[in-house]
Amino acid sequence: MEIKDIIQKNQGYNSNNLNVPKSLKATAQKLCFEYNQTGPDEAEKRRDILKNLLGKCSDLTFIEPSFHCDYGFNIFVDGLAVINYNCVILDTSPVHIGANAFIAPGVCIACAGHSINPEQRANGISTSKPITIGKDVWIGANAVICGGVTIGEGSVIGAGSVVTKDIPPMVVAAGNPCRVIREVREDDKIQPEDLAF
Repeated sequence: MEIKDIIQKNQGYNSNNLNVPKSLKATAQKLCFEYNQTGPDEAEKRRDILKNLLGKCSDLTFIEPSFHCDYGFNIFVDGLAVINYNCVILDTSPVHIGANAFIAPGVCIACAGHSINPEQRANGISTSKPITIGKDVWIGANAVICGGVTIGEGSVIGAGSVVTKDIPPMVVAAGNPCRVIREVREDDKIQPEDLAF
């Protein structure tokens, strides 16, 4: 089986990074560089780059530069997604982002990991597990989503959280390690009379 085929499978794997051909990342590196040089008035150019970079996206996929990823072809976005400044996605396994996802500045979504053993780590032995972010999820600023995690639909991840385990749907979760604080409630809605504009 080819290395790219293994990387694209929706299951975890262990590998030696030294065996990954540099050419596999070349397109993503080039396109991320181009994307990060675009101006705020170049929406059409940004859309075109994203359609060439990502495995799947829509005209409603908005990513603010600076953005970095390993491969790009392993990132799949359904519908509206707002990804704010300085997001990093280490897509060494598939990353699925559901519709209406809001990802705040500084978020790191990392499928990739390394061997705990220092000798193996120094010799390029690594791990990778896919990540799934359900629809209607909001991830707060500077959160880290680790490999193998699924975040359930409608959930909110607090700023600065480190998500190491699955988060169920419709909850507010935060902390390091991230854990459920409470369910999303009806009284979380902002009332129309409380809107400033």
